[in-house]
Amino acid sequence: MGTGADSSAAPARAATGVLAATCVSAFVVNANTSAVSILLPAISDDTGASLATLQWAVTGYSLVGAAVIVTSGALGDIFGRRRIFIGGLLLFVASCVLIALANGAGLVIAGRAIQGAAGSTILACGLSLLSAGISGETQMRSVSLWGAASAAGAAAGPLLGGLLVDITGWQGLFWIDAGIAAACVPLTLRTVRESLDPSRPRSIDIAGTLLVAGILVPFVFAVTEGGDWGWLSAKTLVCFIASAAAVIGFAVVEKRVSAPLIDLALLRNKILVGSSVAILVVAGCINAVMYICSLYFQNPDGLGMTPLQAGFATLPAAAGIVATAPLITPLVDKAGARKVIAGGFAVATVAFAVLGFVHSSWAYGAFVVPMVVLAVGLGLANGPSSSVATACVTEDQVGAASGISNMGRYVGAAVLTAVTAALFNSVAVRQQATGAANADALASGFSRSAIGLALFCAFGIALALLVGRIRPAGLPSTAHYAVAGSHTVPTTPSAGTAGTPRAASTGAAGAPGTAGGAEA
Repeated sequence: MGTGADSSAAPARAATGVLAATCVSAFVVNANTSAVSILLPAISDDTGASLATLQWAVTGYSLVGAAVIVTSGALGDIFGRRRIFIGGLLLFVASCVLIALANGAGLVIAGRAIQGAAGSTILACGLSLLSAGISGETQMRSVSLWGAASAAGAAAGPLLGGLLVDITGWQGLFWIDAGIAAACVPLTLRTVRESLDPSRPRSIDIAGTLLVAGILVPFVFAVTEGGDWGWLSAKTLVCFIASAAAVIGFAVVEKRVSAPLIDLALLRNKILVGSSVAILVVAGCINAVMYICSLYFQNPDGLGMTPLQAGFATLPAAAGIVATAPLITPLVDKAGARKVIAGGFAVATVAFAVLGFVHSSWAYGAFVVPMVVLAVGLGLANGPSSSVATACVTEDQVGAASGISNMGRYVGAAVLTAVTAALFNSVAVRQQATGAANADALASGFSRSAIGLALFCAFGIALALLVGRIRPAGLPSTAHYAVAGSHTVPTTPSAGTAGTPRAASTGAAGAPGTAGGAEA
Protein backbone atom coordinates (compact mmCIF):
# COMPACT_ATOMS: atom_id res chain seq x y z
CA MET A 1 0.00 0.00 0.00
CA GLY A 2 2.77 2.36 0.95
CA THR A 3 4.64 1.41 -2.22
CA GLY A 4 1.62 2.32 -4.33
CA ALA A 5 1.30 5.67 -2.64
CA ASP A 6 4.99 6.36 -3.14
CA SER A 7 4.82 5.41 -6.80
CA SER A 8 1.82 7.67 -7.42
CA ALA A 9 3.40 10.53 -5.51
CA ALA A 10 6.64 10.42 -7.54
CA PRO A 11 5.09 11.62 -10.83
CA ALA A 12 3.23 14.34 -8.94
CA ARG A 13 6.48 15.54 -7.34
CA ALA A 14 8.22 15.43 -10.73
CA ALA A 15 5.42 17.41 -12.37
CA THR A 16 5.53 20.00 -9.58
CA GLY A 17 9.30 20.24 -9.86
CA VAL A 18 9.43 20.74 -13.62
CA LEU A 19 6.59 23.28 -13.39
CA ALA A 20 8.37 25.22 -10.65
CA ALA A 21 11.75 25.20 -12.41
CA THR A 22 10.39 26.25 -15.80
CA CYS A 23 7.92 28.87 -14.52
CA VAL A 24 10.38 30.53 -12.16
CA SER A 25 13.11 30.64 -14.80
CA ALA A 26 10.67 31.99 -17.43
CA PHE A 27 9.57 34.72 -15.01
CA VAL A 28 13.17 35.72 -14.27
CA VAL A 29 14.27 35.75 -17.92
CA ASN A 30 11.32 37.85 -19.07
CA ALA A 31 11.53 40.22 -16.08
CA ASN A 32 15.23 40.73 -16.66
CA THR A 33 14.68 41.41 -20.36
CA SER A 34 11.93 43.98 -19.88
CA ALA A 35 13.69 45.72 -16.98
CA VAL A 36 16.90 46.58 -18.81
CA SER A 37 15.54 49.58 -20.73
CA ILE A 38 14.48 51.16 -17.42
CA LEU A 39 18.02 50.64 -16.08
CA LEU A 40 19.88 52.20 -19.02
CA PRO A 41 19.94 55.83 -17.74
CA ALA A 42 21.30 54.63 -14.37
CA ILE A 43 23.90 52.44 -16.10
CA SER A 44 24.85 55.42 -18.28
CA ASP A 45 25.35 57.65 -15.24
CA ASP A 46 27.42 54.99 -13.48
CA THR A 47 29.65 53.94 -16.38
CA GLY A 48 29.87 57.21 -18.29
CA ALA A 49 28.70 55.49 -21.48
CA SER A 50 26.23 57.23 -23.76
CA LEU A 51 22.71 55.91 -24.12
CA ALA A 52 23.35 55.47 -27.85
CA THR A 53 26.16 53.05 -26.98
CA LEU A 54 24.15 51.26 -24.30
CA GLN A 55 21.37 50.68 -26.83
CA TRP A 56 23.51 47.72 -27.89
CA ALA A 57 22.82 46.14 -24.49
CA VAL A 58 19.21 45.82 -25.69
CA THR A 59 19.89 45.09 -29.36
CA GLY A 60 22.77 42.70 -28.69
CA TYR A 61 20.55 40.55 -26.48
CA SER A 62 18.02 40.12 -29.29
CA LEU A 63 20.64 39.59 -32.00
CA VAL A 64 22.24 36.68 -30.14
CA GLY A 65 18.84 35.31 -29.13
CA ALA A 66 17.77 35.25 -32.79
CA ALA A 67 20.85 33.28 -33.77
CA VAL A 68 20.65 30.82 -30.86
CA ILE A 69 16.93 30.16 -30.25
CA VAL A 70 16.64 27.33 -32.76
CA THR A 71 20.08 25.86 -32.16
CA SER A 72 19.50 25.63 -28.41
CA GLY A 73 16.34 23.59 -29.02
CA ALA A 74 18.28 21.26 -31.32
CA LEU A 75 21.02 20.85 -28.71
CA GLY A 76 18.38 19.88 -26.18
CA ASP A 77 16.90 17.29 -28.51
CA ILE A 78 20.28 15.67 -29.10
CA PHE A 79 22.14 15.97 -25.80
CA GLY A 80 19.21 16.14 -23.38
CA ARG A 81 16.84 18.99 -22.68
CA ARG A 82 17.50 19.01 -18.95
CA ARG A 83 21.26 19.17 -19.53
CA ILE A 84 21.01 22.09 -21.97
CA PHE A 85 18.42 23.83 -19.78
CA ILE A 86 20.81 23.68 -16.82
CA GLY A 87 23.59 24.92 -19.07
CA GLY A 88 21.37 27.88 -19.98
CA LEU A 89 20.73 28.61 -16.30
CA LEU A 90 24.45 28.53 -15.48
CA LEU A 91 25.22 30.78 -18.45
CA PHE A 92 22.50 33.16 -17.31
CA VAL A 93 24.03 33.30 -13.81
CA ALA A 94 27.46 34.01 -15.28
CA SER A 95 26.09 36.78 -17.49
CA CYS A 96 24.30 38.42 -14.55
CA VAL A 97 27.49 38.39 -12.48
CA LEU A 98 29.49 39.83 -15.39
CA ILE A 99 27.01 42.68 -15.86
CA ALA A 100 26.74 43.40 -12.14
CA LEU A 101 30.52 43.68 -11.85
CA ALA A 102 30.92 45.73 -15.05
CA ASN A 103 32.52 49.15 -14.78
CA GLY A 104 32.12 50.09 -18.43
CA ALA A 105 29.75 49.75 -21.36
CA GLY A 106 31.80 47.00 -23.03
CA LEU A 107 31.24 44.46 -20.26
CA VAL A 108 27.57 45.39 -19.92
CA ILE A 109 27.00 44.85 -23.65
CA ALA A 110 29.04 41.62 -23.65
CA GLY A 111 27.11 40.34 -20.66
CA ARG A 112 23.80 41.12 -22.31
CA ALA A 113 24.86 39.31 -25.49
CA ILE A 114 25.69 36.24 -23.40
CA GLN A 115 22.39 36.68 -21.63
CA GLY A 116 20.62 36.59 -25.01
CA ALA A 117 22.02 33.11 -25.61
CA ALA A 118 21.19 32.00 -22.07
CA GLY A 119 17.65 33.40 -22.12
CA SER A 120 16.69 31.84 -25.44
CA THR A 121 18.10 28.48 -24.27
CA ILE A 122 16.18 28.59 -20.99
CA LEU A 123 12.90 29.41 -22.72
CA ALA A 124 13.27 26.92 -25.58
CA CYS A 125 14.44 23.96 -23.47
CA GLY A 126 12.28 24.86 -20.48
CA LEU A 127 9.10 24.67 -22.52
CA SER A 128 10.26 21.40 -24.09
CA LEU A 129 10.86 19.94 -20.62
CA LEU A 130 7.45 21.11 -19.44
CA SER A 131 5.65 19.67 -22.45
CA ALA A 132 7.55 16.36 -22.36
CA GLY A 133 7.31 15.93 -18.57
CA ILE A 134 3.58 16.53 -18.12
CA SER A 135 0.73 15.02 -20.14
CA GLY A 136 -3.04 15.21 -20.52
CA GLU A 137 -5.15 18.05 -19.17
CA THR A 138 -2.48 18.82 -16.58
CA GLN A 139 -0.16 19.74 -19.44
CA MET A 140 -2.63 22.35 -20.68
CA ARG A 141 -2.86 23.93 -17.24
CA SER A 142 0.91 23.80 -16.80
CA VAL A 143 1.59 25.43 -20.16
CA SER A 144 -0.93 28.15 -19.30
CA LEU A 145 0.84 28.74 -15.97
CA TRP A 146 4.18 28.91 -17.79
CA GLY A 147 2.70 31.49 -20.12
CA ALA A 148 1.27 33.44 -17.20
CA ALA A 149 4.66 33.41 -15.47
CA SER A 150 6.33 34.68 -18.65
CA ALA A 151 3.76 37.44 -19.08
CA ALA A 152 3.95 38.39 -15.41
CA GLY A 153 7.73 38.63 -15.64
CA ALA A 154 7.54 40.85 -18.70
CA ALA A 155 5.00 43.12 -17.01
CA ALA A 156 6.77 43.24 -13.65
CA GLY A 157 10.30 43.74 -15.00
CA PRO A 158 10.25 47.53 -15.46
CA LEU A 159 8.64 48.04 -12.05
CA LEU A 160 11.09 45.72 -10.28
CA GLY A 161 14.02 47.30 -12.13
CA GLY A 162 12.94 50.80 -11.15
CA LEU A 163 12.43 49.76 -7.53
CA LEU A 164 15.83 48.08 -7.28
CA VAL A 165 17.67 51.06 -8.80
CA ASP A 166 16.49 53.16 -5.85
CA ILE A 167 17.24 50.49 -3.23
CA THR A 168 20.34 48.61 -4.42
CA GLY A 169 21.53 50.41 -7.53
CA TRP A 170 21.05 48.98 -11.02
CA GLN A 171 23.36 46.06 -10.20
CA GLY A 172 20.83 44.70 -7.71
CA LEU A 173 18.54 43.33 -10.41
CA PHE A 174 21.32 41.18 -11.84
CA TRP A 175 22.51 39.89 -8.46
CA ILE A 176 18.97 38.86 -7.51
CA ASP A 177 18.32 37.26 -10.91
CA ALA A 178 21.61 35.38 -10.63
CA GLY A 179 20.58 34.02 -7.22
CA ILE A 180 17.15 32.88 -8.40
CA ALA A 181 18.53 31.24 -11.55
CA ALA A 182 21.21 29.50 -9.48
CA ALA A 183 18.52 28.14 -7.14
CA CYS A 184 16.72 26.63 -10.14
CA VAL A 185 19.74 24.41 -10.90
CA PRO A 186 19.49 22.04 -7.90
CA LEU A 187 15.70 22.10 -8.18
CA THR A 188 15.97 20.95 -11.79
CA LEU A 189 18.55 18.27 -10.96
CA ARG A 190 16.37 16.84 -8.16
CA THR A 191 12.96 16.88 -9.81
CA VAL A 192 13.22 17.03 -13.61
CA ARG A 193 13.78 13.91 -15.67
CA GLU A 194 16.01 14.00 -18.70
CA SER A 195 14.36 13.83 -22.12
CA LEU A 196 15.64 13.94 -25.68
CA ASP A 197 14.66 13.05 -29.23
CA PRO A 198 16.59 9.95 -30.37
CA SER A 199 15.11 10.15 -33.87
CA ARG A 200 16.54 13.61 -34.58
CA PRO A 201 19.65 13.86 -36.80
CA ARG A 202 22.72 14.27 -34.63
CA SER A 203 24.19 17.14 -36.61
CA ILE A 204 23.88 20.79 -35.54
CA ASP A 205 23.69 23.58 -38.09
CA ILE A 206 26.47 25.70 -36.58
CA ALA A 207 27.19 27.32 -39.95
CA GLY A 208 23.57 28.43 -40.22
CA THR A 209 23.68 29.88 -36.71
CA LEU A 210 26.81 31.88 -37.49
CA LEU A 211 25.37 33.09 -40.78
CA VAL A 212 22.22 34.35 -39.03
CA ALA A 213 24.51 36.47 -36.88
CA GLY A 214 26.41 37.45 -40.05
CA ILE A 215 23.17 38.69 -41.58
CA LEU A 216 21.89 40.62 -38.59
CA VAL A 217 24.95 42.21 -36.99
CA PRO A 218 26.26 44.21 -39.98
CA PHE A 219 22.72 45.12 -41.00
CA VAL A 220 21.91 46.51 -37.54
CA PHE A 221 25.27 48.31 -37.47
CA ALA A 222 24.43 49.93 -40.82
CA VAL A 223 20.95 51.11 -39.83
CA THR A 224 22.19 52.30 -36.43
CA GLU A 225 25.30 54.15 -37.56
CA GLY A 226 24.36 54.99 -41.15
CA GLY A 227 23.09 58.43 -40.21
CA ASP A 228 26.46 59.36 -38.72
CA TRP A 229 28.61 57.53 -41.26
CA GLY A 230 26.56 58.65 -44.26
CA TRP A 231 24.19 56.24 -46.01
CA LEU A 232 26.48 56.00 -49.05
CA SER A 233 29.72 55.91 -47.05
CA ALA A 234 32.12 53.01 -47.48
CA LYS A 235 31.47 51.65 -43.97
CA THR A 236 27.70 51.65 -44.42
CA LEU A 237 27.88 50.01 -47.83
CA VAL A 238 30.33 47.38 -46.59
CA CYS A 239 27.92 46.46 -43.79
CA PHE A 240 24.99 46.11 -46.19
CA ILE A 241 27.09 44.09 -48.65
CA ALA A 242 28.32 41.79 -45.87
CA SER A 243 24.75 41.24 -44.71
CA ALA A 244 23.58 40.45 -48.26
CA ALA A 245 26.49 38.04 -48.77
CA ALA A 246 25.54 36.26 -45.55
CA VAL A 247 21.96 35.90 -46.81
CA ILE A 248 23.25 34.17 -49.95
CA GLY A 249 25.60 32.00 -47.91
CA PHE A 250 22.77 31.05 -45.57
CA ALA A 251 20.54 29.95 -48.46
CA VAL A 252 23.37 27.79 -49.87
CA VAL A 253 24.18 26.19 -46.50
CA GLU A 254 20.57 25.44 -45.58
CA LYS A 255 20.07 23.47 -48.80
CA ARG A 256 23.03 21.20 -48.04
CA VAL A 257 22.88 20.36 -44.32
CA SER A 258 20.93 17.36 -43.01
CA ALA A 259 19.26 19.29 -40.18
CA PRO A 260 18.91 22.90 -41.37
CA LEU A 261 18.26 25.78 -39.04
CA ILE A 262 15.38 26.82 -41.30
CA ASP A 263 13.58 24.57 -43.78
CA LEU A 264 13.72 26.83 -46.84
CA ALA A 265 10.83 24.96 -48.45
CA LEU A 266 8.56 26.41 -45.77
CA LEU A 267 9.32 29.91 -47.04
CA ARG A 268 7.01 29.11 -49.96
CA ASN A 269 4.12 29.00 -47.47
CA LYS A 270 2.81 32.55 -47.77
CA ILE A 271 0.67 32.29 -44.63
CA LEU A 272 3.64 31.18 -42.53
CA VAL A 273 5.85 33.91 -43.95
CA GLY A 274 3.14 36.54 -43.52
CA SER A 275 2.36 35.57 -39.93
CA SER A 276 6.07 35.41 -39.07
CA VAL A 277 6.62 38.91 -40.47
CA ALA A 278 3.60 40.09 -38.48
CA ILE A 279 5.19 38.59 -35.35
CA LEU A 280 8.44 40.36 -36.23
CA VAL A 281 6.64 43.72 -36.49
CA VAL A 282 4.75 43.21 -33.21
CA ALA A 283 7.87 42.20 -31.28
CA GLY A 284 9.84 45.05 -32.79
CA CYS A 285 7.20 47.67 -32.04
CA ILE A 286 6.75 46.52 -28.43
CA ASN A 287 10.47 46.54 -27.70
CA ALA A 288 11.11 49.78 -29.58
CA VAL A 289 8.33 51.79 -27.93
CA MET A 290 9.29 50.58 -24.46
CA TYR A 291 12.88 51.60 -25.17
CA ILE A 292 12.06 55.17 -26.19
CA CYS A 293 9.46 55.53 -23.43
CA SER A 294 11.94 54.50 -20.74
CA LEU A 295 14.47 57.06 -22.02
CA TYR A 296 11.97 59.89 -22.52
CA PHE A 297 10.22 59.37 -19.21
CA GLN A 298 13.49 59.46 -17.23
CA ASN A 299 15.27 62.23 -19.14
CA PRO A 300 15.31 65.51 -17.14
CA ASP A 301 14.32 67.30 -20.36
CA GLY A 302 11.50 64.80 -20.89
CA LEU A 303 9.24 63.85 -18.00
CA GLY A 304 12.06 63.73 -15.45
CA MET A 305 10.83 60.58 -13.72
CA THR A 306 12.83 58.44 -11.34
CA PRO A 307 13.46 54.83 -12.45
CA LEU A 308 10.73 53.63 -10.08
CA GLN A 309 8.25 56.16 -11.46
CA ALA A 310 9.17 55.14 -15.00
CA GLY A 311 8.58 51.51 -14.06
CA PHE A 312 5.10 52.36 -12.76
CA ALA A 313 4.50 54.40 -15.91
CA THR A 314 4.77 51.28 -18.08
CA LEU A 315 2.02 49.44 -16.19
CA PRO A 316 -0.87 50.75 -18.36
CA ALA A 317 0.74 49.10 -21.39
CA ALA A 318 1.12 45.81 -19.50
CA ALA A 319 -2.50 46.09 -18.33
CA GLY A 320 -3.64 46.59 -21.93
CA ILE A 321 -1.94 43.38 -23.06
CA VAL A 322 -3.31 41.38 -20.12
CA ALA A 323 -6.85 42.69 -20.67
CA THR A 324 -6.69 41.81 -24.36
CA ALA A 325 -5.66 38.15 -23.92
CA PRO A 326 -9.11 36.70 -23.08
CA LEU A 327 -10.75 38.60 -25.95
CA ILE A 328 -8.59 37.13 -28.70
CA THR A 329 -10.06 33.63 -28.96
CA PRO A 330 -13.73 34.72 -29.30
CA LEU A 331 -12.76 37.45 -31.75
CA VAL A 332 -10.85 34.99 -33.95
CA ASP A 333 -13.76 32.53 -33.70
CA LYS A 334 -16.18 35.20 -34.89
CA ALA A 335 -14.20 37.21 -37.44
CA GLY A 336 -11.23 35.06 -38.44
CA ALA A 337 -7.58 35.62 -37.71
CA ARG A 338 -6.90 37.85 -40.73
CA LYS A 339 -9.41 40.51 -39.68
CA VAL A 340 -8.26 40.41 -36.06
CA ILE A 341 -4.61 40.80 -37.05
CA ALA A 342 -5.38 43.64 -39.46
CA GLY A 343 -7.65 45.29 -36.89
CA GLY A 344 -4.98 45.00 -34.21
CA PHE A 345 -2.39 46.65 -36.42
CA ALA A 346 -4.92 49.37 -37.34
CA VAL A 347 -5.53 50.15 -33.66
CA ALA A 348 -1.78 50.23 -32.99
CA THR A 349 -1.24 52.50 -36.01
CA VAL A 350 -3.73 55.01 -34.65
CA ALA A 351 -2.10 54.92 -31.21
CA PHE A 352 1.37 55.49 -32.66
CA ALA A 353 -0.01 58.30 -34.83
CA VAL A 354 -1.34 60.01 -31.70
CA LEU A 355 2.09 59.66 -30.06
CA GLY A 356 3.47 61.31 -33.19
CA PHE A 357 2.01 64.56 -31.83
CA VAL A 358 4.12 64.42 -28.65
CA HIS A 359 5.19 67.89 -27.55
CA SER A 360 7.50 68.99 -24.77
CA SER A 361 4.43 70.37 -22.95
CA TRP A 362 2.86 66.91 -22.63
CA ALA A 363 2.54 65.53 -19.10
CA TYR A 364 2.46 61.81 -18.38
CA GLY A 365 -1.34 61.72 -18.42
CA ALA A 366 -1.32 62.44 -22.15
CA PHE A 367 0.65 59.23 -22.78
CA VAL A 368 -1.60 56.85 -20.84
CA VAL A 369 -4.50 56.35 -23.27
CA PRO A 370 -2.29 55.96 -26.39
CA MET A 371 -0.12 53.44 -24.50
CA VAL A 372 -3.12 51.34 -23.47
CA VAL A 373 -4.63 51.47 -26.96
CA LEU A 374 -1.26 50.57 -28.46
CA ALA A 375 -0.91 47.55 -26.16
CA VAL A 376 -4.42 46.36 -27.02
CA GLY A 377 -3.74 46.67 -30.75
CA LEU A 378 -0.41 44.85 -30.65
CA GLY A 379 -1.92 42.17 -28.40
CA LEU A 380 -4.73 41.59 -30.91
CA ALA A 381 -2.24 41.31 -33.78
CA ASN A 382 0.17 39.13 -31.85
CA GLY A 383 -2.02 36.30 -30.56
CA PRO A 384 -3.56 35.15 -33.87
CA SER A 385 -0.29 35.68 -35.78
CA SER A 386 1.49 33.42 -33.32
CA SER A 387 -1.09 30.67 -33.58
CA VAL A 388 -1.37 30.90 -37.36
CA ALA A 389 2.40 30.45 -37.71
CA THR A 390 2.12 26.83 -36.57
CA ALA A 391 -1.52 26.12 -37.50
CA CYS A 392 -0.86 26.67 -41.22
CA VAL A 393 1.57 23.75 -41.59
CA THR A 394 1.35 19.98 -41.23
CA GLU A 395 2.08 18.33 -37.89
CA ASP A 396 5.57 17.23 -38.90
CA GLN A 397 6.42 20.84 -39.87
CA VAL A 398 5.31 22.49 -36.61
CA GLY A 399 8.80 22.55 -35.15
CA ALA A 400 10.32 24.08 -38.26
CA ALA A 401 7.54 26.68 -38.51
CA SER A 402 7.93 27.63 -34.86
CA GLY A 403 11.66 28.06 -35.40
CA ILE A 404 10.97 30.60 -38.15
CA SER A 405 8.39 32.54 -36.10
CA ASN A 406 10.46 32.54 -32.92
CA MET A 407 13.51 33.76 -34.78
CA GLY A 408 11.28 36.50 -36.18
CA ARG A 409 10.53 37.73 -32.66
CA TYR A 410 14.17 38.24 -31.86
CA VAL A 411 14.97 39.74 -35.26
CA GLY A 412 12.10 42.20 -34.89
CA ALA A 413 13.18 43.19 -31.39
CA ALA A 414 16.77 43.75 -32.53
CA VAL A 415 16.16 45.55 -35.81
CA LEU A 416 13.24 47.80 -34.89
CA THR A 417 14.80 48.80 -31.56
CA ALA A 418 18.02 49.70 -33.37
CA VAL A 419 16.20 51.62 -36.11
CA THR A 420 14.00 53.46 -33.61
CA ALA A 421 16.91 54.30 -31.31
CA ALA A 422 18.90 55.65 -34.25
CA LEU A 423 15.96 57.77 -35.42
CA PHE A 424 15.28 59.04 -31.89
CA ASN A 425 18.90 60.07 -31.37
CA SER A 426 19.49 61.55 -34.83
CA VAL A 427 16.36 63.71 -34.77
CA ALA A 428 17.09 64.97 -31.25
CA VAL A 429 20.71 65.80 -32.11
CA ARG A 430 19.73 67.50 -35.36
CA GLN A 431 17.11 69.62 -33.59
CA GLN A 432 19.61 70.64 -30.93
CA ALA A 433 22.12 71.59 -33.63
CA THR A 434 19.58 73.97 -35.13
CA GLY A 435 19.14 75.73 -31.79
CA ALA A 436 16.04 73.96 -30.45
CA ALA A 437 15.66 73.64 -26.69
CA ASN A 438 16.64 70.26 -25.29
CA ALA A 439 13.05 69.48 -24.26
CA ASP A 440 11.71 70.31 -27.74
CA ALA A 441 14.49 68.32 -29.43
CA LEU A 442 13.79 65.29 -27.26
CA ALA A 443 10.05 65.50 -27.93
CA SER A 444 10.76 65.73 -31.67
CA GLY A 445 12.88 62.58 -31.46
CA PHE A 446 10.05 60.74 -29.70
CA SER A 447 7.49 62.06 -32.18
CA ARG A 448 9.43 60.97 -35.28
CA SER A 449 10.11 57.57 -33.73
CA ALA A 450 6.40 57.06 -33.07
CA ILE A 451 5.58 58.03 -36.66
CA GLY A 452 8.15 55.52 -37.91
CA LEU A 453 6.58 52.76 -35.80
CA ALA A 454 3.13 53.79 -37.07
CA LEU A 455 4.39 53.13 -40.61
CA PHE A 456 5.58 49.66 -39.59
CA CYS A 457 2.14 48.91 -38.11
CA ALA A 458 0.46 50.23 -41.27
CA PHE A 459 2.62 47.76 -43.19
CA GLY A 460 1.23 45.08 -40.86
CA ILE A 461 -2.32 46.00 -41.92
CA ALA A 462 -1.43 45.63 -45.60
CA LEU A 463 0.41 42.38 -44.89
CA ALA A 464 -2.58 40.82 -43.12
CA LEU A 465 -4.95 41.81 -45.93
CA LEU A 466 -2.66 40.69 -48.75
CA VAL A 467 -1.69 37.29 -47.37
CA GLY A 468 -5.23 36.00 -47.87
CA ARG A 469 -7.93 34.65 -45.63
CA ILE A 470 -6.32 33.05 -42.59
CA ARG A 471 -8.39 30.70 -40.48
CA PRO A 472 -6.42 27.88 -38.84
CA ALA A 473 -7.97 24.44 -39.04
CA GLY A 474 -9.22 23.87 -35.52
CA LEU A 475 -9.40 27.15 -33.65
CA PRO A 476 -6.68 27.68 -31.05
CA SER A 477 -7.58 27.22 -27.41
CA THR A 478 -7.19 29.83 -24.70
CA ALA A 479 -3.81 28.35 -23.79
CA HIS A 480 -2.46 29.29 -27.19
CA TYR A 481 -3.02 32.93 -26.38
CA ALA A 482 -2.09 32.72 -22.70
CA VAL A 483 1.27 34.32 -23.27
CA ALA A 484 0.41 36.99 -25.82
CA GLY A 485 3.02 39.67 -25.15
CA SER A 486 5.42 37.18 -23.60
CA HIS A 487 6.77 34.07 -25.21
CA THR A 488 5.61 30.74 -26.59
CA VAL A 489 3.41 27.70 -26.01
CA PRO A 490 2.93 24.43 -27.95
CA THR A 491 0.12 24.28 -30.47
CA THR A 492 -0.07 20.73 -31.77
CA PRO A 493 -2.77 18.67 -30.03
CA SER A 494 -1.94 15.35 -28.41
CA ALA A 495 -3.25 12.28 -30.10
CA GLY A 496 -6.57 11.46 -28.55
CA THR A 497 -6.76 14.58 -26.44
CA ALA A 498 -8.44 17.36 -28.31
CA GLY A 499 -7.18 20.78 -27.49
CA THR A 500 -4.29 19.56 -25.38
CA PRO A 501 -0.79 20.53 -26.43
CA ARG A 502 1.39 17.56 -27.18
CA ALA A 503 4.95 17.21 -26.01
CA ALA A 504 7.02 19.83 -27.74
CA SER A 505 8.38 18.51 -30.98
CA THR A 506 11.29 20.14 -32.64
CA GLY A 507 11.17 18.74 -36.12
CA ALA A 508 13.87 19.90 -38.47
CA ALA A 509 14.22 23.31 -36.90
CA GLY A 510 14.98 22.14 -33.41
CA ALA A 511 12.73 24.63 -31.60
CA PRO A 512 9.62 23.56 -29.72
CA GLY A 513 6.37 23.69 -31.63
CA THR A 514 5.14 26.98 -30.27
CA ALA A 515 2.90 29.96 -30.63
CA GLY A 516 2.83 32.90 -28.29
CA GLY A 517 3.86 36.48 -27.90
CA ALA A 518 6.97 38.69 -28.07
CA GLU A 519 9.55 39.85 -24.95
CA ALA A 520 8.67 43.23 -23.85
